[in-house]
Amino acid sequence: QVQLVESGGGLVQAGGSLRLSCAASGSIFSINAMGWYRQAPGKQRELVAIITSSNSTNYADSVRGRFTISRDNAKNTVYLQMNSLKPEDTAVYYCNAHVVVVTLIRSYYWGQGTQVTVSS
Repeated sequence: QVQLVESGGGLVQAGGSLRLSCAASGSIFSINAMGWYRQAPGKQRELVAIITSSNSTNYADSVRGRFTISRDNAKNTVYLQMNSLKPEDTAVYYCNAHVVVVTLIRSYYWGQGTQVTVSS
């Protein structure tokens, strides 16, 4: 019913920047919170940043001041601007959205993930 498609990952040198995008499509009535998570090899998936429907944001301590999350409600899209990247930011980044579909059922959806690799 709902698909999340991420883009914007890639390989970048330490200190560089990347911008991730995640577009939601399907039988969407509204979207509540949207967020970005990441999972490095051998580690658990962790929250990176989250943004509510009223644009309140929260960040993991490890990225606060370097990453910025934003959303375009008209496009059902969430972004993650990542600056001053470090090798420890290397991970697969996943988009997550709390969606209300047209039948008014609420569910969480995940994107397929996009690889971010930061070289030292």
